[in-house]
Amino acid sequence: MSDLRNKNPEAGSSEITEKLHSRFFSDKFRDLKAYTPGEQPRVQQLIKLNTNENPWAPDPIVAERVAEEAGRLHLYSDPECTELRKILAEKLGLHPENLLMTNGSDEALNFAFMAFCDMNHPAFFPDITYGFYPVFARVNQVPFHEIPLREDWHIAPEDYYRCGGTVFLANPNAPTGLLLTLAQIEDILRANSDQVVVVDEAYVDFGGESAITLIERYENLLVTQTFSKSRSMAGLRLGFAAGSRALIRDLKTIQYSTNPYNVDRLAQAAGIACLEKDEINRSHAEKICRVREWTKEELLQRGFQATDSRANFLFVRHEKFPGSALRDQLRGKGILIRWFDLERIRDWSRISIGTREDMETLIRAVDQLLEEKDATGRD
Repeated sequence: MSDLRNKNPEAGSSEITEKLHSRFFSDKFRDLKAYTPGEQPRVQQLIKLNTNENPWAPDPIVAERVAEEAGRLHLYSDPECTELRKILAEKLGLHPENLLMTNGSDEALNFAFMAFCDMNHPAFFPDITYGFYPVFARVNQVPFHEIPLREDWHIAPEDYYRCGGTVFLANPNAPTGLLLTLAQIEDILRANSDQVVVVDEAYVDFGGESAITLIERYENLLVTQTFSKSRSMAGLRLGFAAGSRALIRDLKTIQYSTNPYNVDRLAQAAGIACLEKDEINRSHAEKICRVREWTKEELLQRGFQATDSRANFLFVRHEKFPGSALRDQLRGKGILIRWFDLERIRDWSRISIGTREDMETLIRAVDQLLEEKDATGRD
């Protein structure tokens, strides 16, 4: 089992600090390195380009439905999310039985670690990817293997052939933003026909093609998605898993054994309203993609390197800003970005895509930093 110390690529500032545990804390979790969320500042003047949030709020009808539902908070939510699943299934071309609604896609991923991994079925995922995967493995006491990305940050499909365990792949990957094609996903599915392959599509709406279209052909495929990114609902925690009816029944067993009321009334009402206005969500995603490409070109002109991100963020580096320097200096100018304390990517930063105005402010700040470097004569 891999050592998680200093290996969480999502590590960042937060109020979670290293403290001595109580004398009652279980020994099995003594060395657990918890996932650290991105900084959520209380200073409103800062431009937040550090947590991959959508810069646009959902359609006003979402807030209206939430307000209406607030009058029924004395009643439990529908554990089956019946209406929400029905509407979502119609949009995805699936049956409701192919879907499980969850408290964010993180819960769906945790359910998958619980349902499909054990000592005889270890987890396999890249060494640079979503930082929650190793945490889920450790908290569920699952052995895991981190497979190194190639030097160009790509996932090599052949590295996941006949793994002998459950495969977890973020597609597009985070924080690199790079994408596997559906043909490559199919190769991995065929090579692991006796194992579950989980495809985490948190960012798929910003330039990817969803593997949901493959579900009817591959009984070992589980896809997770979230309403947090392209559907602007990070604050309400809503996600889902899609797969064969058998896989979904497995996950439902975990759900009903932990928290059957996992999606509250407000989130269900918001999700239904959000799907009714899905054309607005698609429009927002398209704007983010346009601003992403504009920002990337501007940064390249200023000497940055950048991956071909298909997500709502850019993964960049500049030789004049090693390590966490870019993060620290941009924060001094009122802009938050994300830096990961992981050896292979210590010189890289992840920049979420905001509005065009946000990104123009970022570019002006970068210009100022470069001018300051030139003025002092330091590289």
